[in-house]
Amino acid sequence: MFLGENIKAYGVMLCAVGLFWSCDFVFESEEDRPPLARAGDRFLYHEDVAPLITDRMSPSDSAVFVTNYINNWARKQLLLTKSKINLPEEQLAEFDRLVEDYKADLYTKAYLEALVQQSLDTVISDKQLRAFYNEQKENFKLDEKLLQLRFVVLPKPFLHQEEVVEKIKTFNTEDKQFLDSIAVQFKKLHLNDSIWVSAEQLMREIPVLNYGNQDVHLRAAKFFELQDSLQVYMGKVVKVLEVDDIAPLEYIAPRIKRIMVNRRLMERKGVLENDVLKEAIRKKEFEIYGNNQ
Repeated sequence: MFLGENIKAYGVMLCAVGLFWSCDFVFESEEDRPPLARAGDRFLYHEDVAPLITDRMSPSDSAVFVTNYINNWARKQLLLTKSKINLPEEQLAEFDRLVEDYKADLYTKAYLEALVQQSLDTVISDKQLRAFYNEQKENFKLDEKLLQLRFVVLPKPFLHQEEVVEKIKTFNTEDKQFLDSIAVQFKKLHLNDSIWVSAEQLMREIPVLNYGNQDVHLRAAKFFELQDSLQVYMGKVVKVLEVDDIAPLEYIAPRIKRIMVNRRLMERKGVLENDVLKEAIRKKEFEIYGNNQ
């Protein structure tokens, strides 16, 4: 079926295309392929458009899409032809050079990335991670407030509220077990107080916390209890790191890994580029002529 199963009637599509070209105008290409349209000496063929038609398009949507695509394609081709006629030769030559440079950059970048992916070691050991962190610690200052805390969100009313307050405060092994045992009654529960959480993230979890009151409630060793018309929010802050403090390793580790892998990537690319040059010189595929001393 022409242009996939979405195009049910070839005549419908061609008549739509006829907004730009006559329906009964037939073109012949050098390869004897029936084209969809011609703009100057350039042809647009069925296979150029077919991959763009999706199963989600209705026949009428496909016809409109093809019409718009052909008109846009024709405008570009016609403007391109006119630009080559009317622009100065020097400007055209500069554009051609830029196009060739861009094409070469695309090809070489894709080729180098493929080579690098085959040989790049992306595994970062804990020892390597910690060594990098210790060397670069001053470069990892926080731009946000971080906290270690535990908190729960209770519906109003809640029968065991006073008991939950006590368990949140003392938080020994038995307290954890108790809170876990009634966890299904909480609206939200966060008991892992070894994880660093940003103040902004916490304010999304606890809407009654905001930039105006966070300094009052989010302090080290501080217990807070807040409420709105529907819920009670209570928690115990363990540690706080402020803006410009050194980011903890466990919080910054994913970023450090990305930095280290990217550095390896750049180093590996440099090695591969030099290897290509050395190999070409060895095989006499690259020579420099003239006196370059």
